[in-house]
Amino acid sequence: MSGNIELLNATLARARNENRAALIGYLPAGFPTVDGGIRACTALLEGGCDVVEVGLPHSDPVLDGPVIQTADDIALRGGVRIADVLRTVREAHAATGAPVLVMTYWNPVDRYGVERFAAELADAGGAGCILPDLPVEEAGAWTKAAEQHSLATVYVVAPSSRDERLAKITAAGSGFVYAASLMGVTGTRESVGLEAKDLVARTRAATELPVCVGLGVSSAAHAAEVATFADGVIVGSAFVKRLLAAADDLEAGLADVRTLAGELASGVRRAAGA
Repeated sequence: MSGNIELLNATLARARNENRAALIGYLPAGFPTVDGGIRACTALLEGGCDVVEVGLPHSDPVLDGPVIQTADDIALRGGVRIADVLRTVREAHAATGAPVLVMTYWNPVDRYGVERFAAELADAGGAGCILPDLPVEEAGAWTKAAEQHSLATVYVVAPSSRDERLAKITAAGSGFVYAASLMGVTGTRESVGLEAKDLVARTRAATELPVCVGLGVSSAAHAAEVATFADGVIVGSAFVKRLLAAADDLEAGLADVRTLAGELASGVRRAAGA
């Protein structure tokens, strides 16, 4: 079975044709449990997200702030494995028909086996991988496997990325470009930051791929702000916070993340006047 890069491309194109930014949600697999995480990812998509990123929990998530680290710790203590991540992708995609990607650091993929991981992600109906710590110069094995299995390879760019580096990174990627709007780790911010708009403009000058902004979006107002200049709005920590706050009541947590997805979806549409 081949992956779903074409579904991802079509989903992002549909949002663009609707004159709005796409809404991309993120949750780590295995949080609060494997089954609960599958239901939560599905709730994000049913609530209004166009795309979901499923995080592969890592013991040292250098890009992620304390909220996502807490969720990763819960998942790891629960014994989450790569098989559970792939099951999350499979079931969230099967339930909704939406594109589902994996966001992971490189080491777990390398240890699992690059070809094996790509083949199993494609078999699960995955649309691709976001690889925040894989340098393009060292991505040959992954790129070959991803292309063979019709998977997108999404790279992360940051405000510190020089223009020539942006050109190199975006030329190697597919699907979309993940623009980290602020230096540092993920987490909700009171303001999305002025650096984001400049980074999107510089990235667009280097590529025709959609440019989606993450790291800091937590409300409909933030989503509307980012949607005025980006092709996609990525939200993670705000969803994780809702589930953490409802730690003793999964049903309430699922209702909360579904509601937040709807609010954020309204935000990206409001920015477009839709």
